[in-house]
Amino acid sequence: MIRPKREALTAAAFAGFGEVVEVPEQGGRLINSGTAWRFDDVAALALDKNGGRALLSLFRVQPASLPLRCTRLERHPLSSQLFLPIGSRPFLVVVAHGHAAPDPATLRVFVTNGHQGVNYAPGTWHHPAIALDTVTDFLVLGRADARPDDNCDELPFPGEAVVEIS
Repeated sequence: MIRPKREALTAAAFAGFGEVVEVPEQGGRLINSGTAWRFDDVAALALDKNGGRALLSLFRVQPASLPLRCTRLERHPLSSQLFLPIGSRPFLVVVAHGHAAPDPATLRVFVTNGHQGVNYAPGTWHHPAIALDTVTDFLVLGRADARPDDNCDELPFPGEAVVEIS
């Protein structure tokens, strides 16, 4: 049984798994007669490899019961996948490294501040969205494929390891 500690989601800590998506502290440009700031390219999207196309979805995620027993993760080898909560709702982000399967020894658990999203890099092993305390809606930018299994690998941890997330 592996019991990783939660850590705050920061760009530096998450860099090996993808990008933190949040309003930048600087930059951008004023638009709409001065009523809005626009920030472009806040995440590196990879959605069109081998003829894929962008797919914008809404997910409604029920809150998890903690502790959560995590026995498997998923990855999207052909694309990035971006999760952005609608509203100010913290959520958990569970990721791991690994080639053929997720490596439980590399598992990390991040907690967002409610104003952050994540953009998983192609091939990043991750747990499905984990809402905390309340139902949470997410805007999800992923890839449309002819068949759902074309770009989603879901595997257990080697040796049937179990990770308990509290």
